[in-house]
Amino acid sequence: MEHPAMAEVSLQQVLDALVDPVRRAVVSQLARADEDISCGTFDVSVSRSTLTHHFNVLRQAGVIRQYYVGTTKMNTLRTDEMEGRFPGLLSALVAASAPETGVSAR
Repeated sequence: MEHPAMAEVSLQQVLDALVDPVRRAVVSQLARADEDISCGTFDVSVSRSTLTHHFNVLRQAGVIRQYYVGTTKMNTLRTDEMEGRFPGLLSALVAASAPETGVSAR
């Protein structure tokens, strides 16, 4: 899987990726998780193929990194890289999304 260099990612790409509520839910769940999350364990109400599309959008926008452990695809936020490029954006998004997802932000 290809992941863009953070220097190549524009703010517009990130904002376009995060405009969708399913993608915001994925980001919020990753932000709250103590470890990386496999694709099949996210709490979202879309089909697997639709969720795959959402993962691709987030990956291409530089928001997440995906990698394999055996045959399981894992997901992690590119938190440090995003913070360096767009300071405060992810934490603000997670905090603002808390009421939507019904979970308190950390």
